[in-house]
Amino acid sequence: MTNHEFYMDLALQNARAMKGQTDPNPLVGSVIVNDNRVVGIGTHLRAGEPHAEIHALRMAGDKAHGGTIYVTLEPCSHHGRTGPCAEAIVAAGIKKVVIATLDPNPIVAGNGVKILKQAGIDVIVGILEKVAIQMNEVFNKFIVSKKPFITMKAGTTLDGKVATRTFNSKWITSEQSRLDVHQLRSENMGILVGINTVIKDDPALTSRTPNGRNPIRIILDSKLRIPMDAQVVIDKAAETWVFTTENYDREKRKALEDAGISVFVTEGAESVDPNEVVSLLGEKSVSSVLLEGGGNIHASFLENRLVDKAVLYFAPKLIGGKEAPTFLEGTGFELMKDAVELTDTDIEKIGDDFKFVGYPIY
Repeated sequence: MTNHEFYMDLALQNARAMKGQTDPNPLVGSVIVNDNRVVGIGTHLRAGEPHAEIHALRMAGDKAHGGTIYVTLEPCSHHGRTGPCAEAIVAAGIKKVVIATLDPNPIVAGNGVKILKQAGIDVIVGILEKVAIQMNEVFNKFIVSKKPFITMKAGTTLDGKVATRTFNSKWITSEQSRLDVHQLRSENMGILVGINTVIKDDPALTSRTPNGRNPIRIILDSKLRIPMDAQVVIDKAAETWVFTTENYDREKRKALEDAGISVFVTEGAESVDPNEVVSLLGEKSVSSVLLEGGGNIHASFLENRLVDKAVLYFAPKLIGGKEAPTFLEGTGFELMKDAVELTDTDIEKIGDDFKFVGYPIY
């Protein structure tokens, strides 16, 4: 590992620690080095608050002059809720800026680097670039498309079952896997399920991670069948948004809204169009969604090419049975050549289970 990679890795570690806190802003870390000593470290903590570079510059003070700053994402160049970081770096007398990756945000996109170079600062781009891009996969999609990054999650047996034929499902995966899922929930702005999951399991859809956040609970319910005593309605642990169709129950809608539930009517007559849901979520600045629905919900999103990432927990168990539900159902593809392939795959062992991560290629 080179010196540049060492200090950039330190900046990346600090940025990752804030996962789930900065939405819809990116994760950003910064390190300032002078005379081979770290004199400033900064991390972006929350949207609307100072960026990582500003925290690092404040810590470094006069020691920033003549130093090198490492930033995981191109310093901003525009006036938003905070001032331009590129101008602050110039004013501090930094002599070299090392950047992991350029900012995909159209209002930045190279302008930060341009400001730095015009001030005579040496700029290096591309150190641990792939790592930095993957760390901000949510921001990178949302800032360009204005649609949330969607992660499909499931806990299954080795034969793909999520329950027995009698719908008994507690517990398929290990306690360690379930703790990992709670962390995943905390890192996403929303968690989405279908109405059948709510009716059958009455889940809380919250995160039990210490100091973690509870995501917005998003329910697809075409006829507003959601029980008024469901946990997602009565516990007040997190916001609950219900998406329904034009054929919804009018009295039920009023009762839900009186209970503090947000109800959104989509254009569909019989079923909720996932494409419309995704667009509406984007309009409401929901940048990331964890898909924990049943097999039909998963299939609907996958078939509409809306799944960006798959996280599957495989327990070393076999259930069998044609009637036992699987994590991916729907109609399915007719030909093998139409099957969705997953790339950039990774497998790690969690307890007795295996966690698989992959990205669909459409």
